[in-house]
Amino acid sequence: MSRIIVIVGPTGVGKTRMSIELAKKLNGEVINADSTQVYKYMDVATAKATVKEMEGIKHHLLDIKEIDEDYSVYDFQKDARTAINEIIMKDKTPIMVGGTGLYIKAALYNYEFNEGKKTNTYDNLTNEELYNKLLQIDSNTNIHMNNRKRVIRAINYYEENKIPLSSKQKSNELLYDAIFIGLTTDREVLYSRINKRVEIMIENGLLEEAKKIYDTNIRSKAVLTPIGYKELFLYFNKQKNLDECIELIKQRSRRYAKRQYTFFNNQMNIKWFNVDFDNFNNTVKNVLNYINNKN
Repeated sequence: MSRIIVIVGPTGVGKTRMSIELAKKLNGEVINADSTQVYKYMDVATAKATVKEMEGIKHHLLDIKEIDEDYSVYDFQKDARTAINEIIMKDKTPIMVGGTGLYIKAALYNYEFNEGKKTNTYDNLTNEELYNKLLQIDSNTNIHMNNRKRVIRAINYYEENKIPLSSKQKSNELLYDAIFIGLTTDREVLYSRINKRVEIMIENGLLEEAKKIYDTNIRSKAVLTPIGYKELFLYFNKQKNLDECIELIKQRSRRYAKRQYTFFNNQMNIKWFNVDFDNFNNTVKNVLNYINNKN
């Protein structure tokens, strides 16, 4: 079976660039593992690779859904495994890249999901009210109160299956021959890069992209999940000024990066590489050496 290369790490650390460089050198194709990049029209906010940046490398699971459509972990598991098989059948290397850890776990490990039918969003409840609701049905939950998306998923899981999500069997059995590459850097460097990246997103049209989506009046999970849109909606609604909204995007992006580190360190056996941002090719060489020497 062909080996799968998996590239993980926090937002803003260079995962997309690494995936394309490895794909060029390992005869690979890239599989997106970012839950927001599966949607069309959401390009700047999700830091989706441009056609130019892809350098002719085939990408899978990008722009496959409309922003008013649902797309679950269950859906990704099926689609990612199909993409893996297609790439392997062509004698190429599957290179999975993204920051959505649960998607990667679902695709590569022996996880069993029921097809999600419950999609209640509980918009009328605060985070604290939602969390108290979860505690009533699952006192053993380890989900943080402010991780609203996961709290809702756990409640919907219970409503559909009548058993707590915490009692569901999760397997650490890896189904594929995979090498997990993590890209990292000093925390202060990362936070500085994230702040700068948000400013570049504004320059590259994030405000205009958010306004187009705002004007559709679509407020689906796809629209409200990425960091960037809901924060700017506060500006369009005249609830905050633009500078306040941009600062909120930076703050939430930094917090998201911290949560990503926690997930990846706890859930996967990853070889971490410090990124040389002054000469990215040095990092590419180090990663390639590790892959080639891996038994």
